[in-house]
Amino acid sequence: MAAEIRERPMPTGEGLTFEKVWAMFQESDRRMQEFERVLKEEEVKRAKEEAARQEREAKWRAEEAARQEKEAKRREEEEAVRQEKEAARQEKEAKRREEDDRAWKDLKEQMGGLHNTFGELAEHLVAPGIHDRFNELGFHFKEVLPGGVKIMGDDGKIRAHVDLLLQNDDTVLAIEVKAKIAMKDIDQHARRVEIIRNHRHKCNDKRKILGAIAGAVFGQNEKEAAIEAGFYVIVQAGDTMKMEIPSAFVPREW
Repeated sequence: MAAEIRERPMPTGEGLTFEKVWAMFQESDRRMQEFERVLKEEEVKRAKEEAARQEREAKWRAEEAARQEKEAKRREEEEAVRQEKEAARQEKEAKRREEDDRAWKDLKEQMGGLHNTFGELAEHLVAPGIHDRFNELGFHFKEVLPGGVKIMGDDGKIRAHVDLLLQNDDTVLAIEVKAKIAMKDIDQHARRVEIIRNHRHKCNDKRKILGAIAGAVFGQNEKEAAIEAGFYVIVQAGDTMKMEIPSAFVPREW
C-alpha cells in the first residue's frame, strides 16, 4: 500500500453519545476514502507499469521486425550477387567454349591436306624437336619413335597404340597426340601407359614409364585433369608445340 491505514480501537457502548457515534461514522468514512485512494494509487501504478512493459515489448517487436527486414534484405542482396556471379561464370564458360570451338574450326582449316589424322598431327607438330624440349628437363632421350608404336599381346592382337615414344637407358615416355583433348582421352592414356608398363615388365624391361598428352586444342579443365593425372601437357604454339609445366608439378611414374 502507498499509505498505511492505522486502526483505532472502537469505543464500547459505555458512555456513547450522538457526537461520539457521529465521529465514529466520520472516521470510518475517512478510512474508507483513504483505503480507496490507496487502491487507486496502486491501480494507477500497476497501469503505468503495464503500459511501460507493453511499450518495451512493442519497441522490441519493432526492433526485431527491423532486424528481420534487414536480414532479409541482406540475404536478397547476397542472392542477387550470387546469381550475378553465376551468370558471369556461365557467360565466361560459354565464351570459352565458343573460343575453343572457333580454335578447333580454325585448326581444321589450317591443317587442310593433313585431314586431322592423329599420326600426321604428331608428325608435323609434335615430333620435330620434342626430344630437345624434354632433354632440356634433364632426360637425355636418345631415341624418338614417331608414326605410331603398337604394343602386341601374347595372342598377337594390338593391345595399345602410342603416337610417339621417347626412350633412353632408364626412362620411356609415351606421348598421346590429339587434335582436341577430351576428358576421356586422359583416362584412356592412363590405361595405355599401364599396358606399356606391363608389356615392358614381361620383357624384363624395368625402365620407368612416364606419360604426356599433346593437343592442338587443349581446354583449361582438360589441362588441369591431365596435370593432376601426372601427365606432361604439350600445347600448340603457332606452328610448333610448347610444354606447360606448373612449378609444383610431379610427373607420375608407372
